[in-house]
Amino acid sequence: MQVGVVTSFETKGHAELRNLRLVDVEEGVVRAGLAIRIRDGVIEAIIPDDGSSEGSGTSGLPVLDMGGAFVAPGLINMHTHFSLSLPGPVGERLESMDPAGIALYMADGARRTLHNGVTTVRCVAEKGHADFALREAIGSGWVQGPRIYTAGRALVCTGGHGHSSDDTMECDGADEFARGVRTQIRAGADLIKIMISGGIAGEHETISTPQLTTDEMAAAISTAHAWGRKVTAHAGPAAVIAEAVRLGLDCVEHGYELTAEVCRAMAENGTALVPTLIVTRSGAFFDELGVPQWMQQRSLGAGERHIASYRMALEAGVDVLLGSDMPPFWPFEGTSAVVRELEHMHDFGLDAARTLRAGTLAPARWLGIDDQTGSIAEGKWADLIALPEDPLASPSALRDLDFVMQGGVVVRDDGRATPGTEER
Repeated sequence: MQVGVVTSFETKGHAELRNLRLVDVEEGVVRAGLAIRIRDGVIEAIIPDDGSSEGSGTSGLPVLDMGGAFVAPGLINMHTHFSLSLPGPVGERLESMDPAGIALYMADGARRTLHNGVTTVRCVAEKGHADFALREAIGSGWVQGPRIYTAGRALVCTGGHGHSSDDTMECDGADEFARGVRTQIRAGADLIKIMISGGIAGEHETISTPQLTTDEMAAAISTAHAWGRKVTAHAGPAAVIAEAVRLGLDCVEHGYELTAEVCRAMAENGTALVPTLIVTRSGAFFDELGVPQWMQQRSLGAGERHIASYRMALEAGVDVLLGSDMPPFWPFEGTSAVVRELEHMHDFGLDAARTLRAGTLAPARWLGIDDQTGSIAEGKWADLIALPEDPLASPSALRDLDFVMQGGVVVRDDGRATPGTEER
């Protein structure tokens, strides 16, 4: 997807969007004949679109003619690494960057992510706590990027998954994991991530390798909950996931080797799943990064079991959430990684309306911000995307996304929106 140049007509947090079809993700329907009035970056009202040139009468807002586009809430990606470094030469280059280099690299990724329609992200392990600085820079308007909710560094055991990079913090024993949680919260973490099993990118482990004891998991989860933070876990095997769910885990990342029994427990306990289906079907991405064959074989070899796990989760009624793991903006198989992940979620069993909800309202609910984003409603942030086809019919419609608004400000416009009445 080529990002177009923003037109000279830019709203500054105030606008009225007309001539659109509003995508209602809560009800799973498209609503016609409406206009969206935005003031100070927030949706002030959803009103009938009478088609007049006088806009909202005395509102004084500039009008954007959306050309009949489908307007949907911005996407929310729940498994993001702006500083991702995998084994191979590209990863080695990232690992060698100084803090300033990493911060600039992450800022570029954040901008590209926003331009690809992702208006909010959940970061689940970033290098050197640069994510906190990036969150502040975006919030202050210094750089463009999605709204960031972050775990800071992920907590791992000595030698555990991801231990070789400074996007993790090694801990051993219950006391150290409790301290690790508090350390991330002190730095500003919105949530906590723990690595409870091996994974694809660890050379000296397997996906099924248990890595935390029950006491360590319990300490991390109970401490985080006491501080009002949810906990998500990188996890593959069913047994270790079952134990973590019993202890109150809020979310599972990947879930490569789930069972029907564990999925039922997740559903009963309200534990969500971010399946990241793309990571076990991304050979071209690995080739591009020079990822070694041992990792490629482990990843692609897990694909069939991964899909079976995902389908069991759907059957059990587990809440599934969008997360790409691969950088959301990355060009992949004719689209962006985040759209390709949504296509996989749909292709392997989730209907189109629920797929779009898994990338909008459902993540907002997990993050506790559904009163501010995740759907198009009065009082919510004006984080919006537009596209020529209906995303409730197929997530592939998102391949043609051509307009992004964040907080009422147009950050991408490939020529669809045109000025209506002038600002008075």
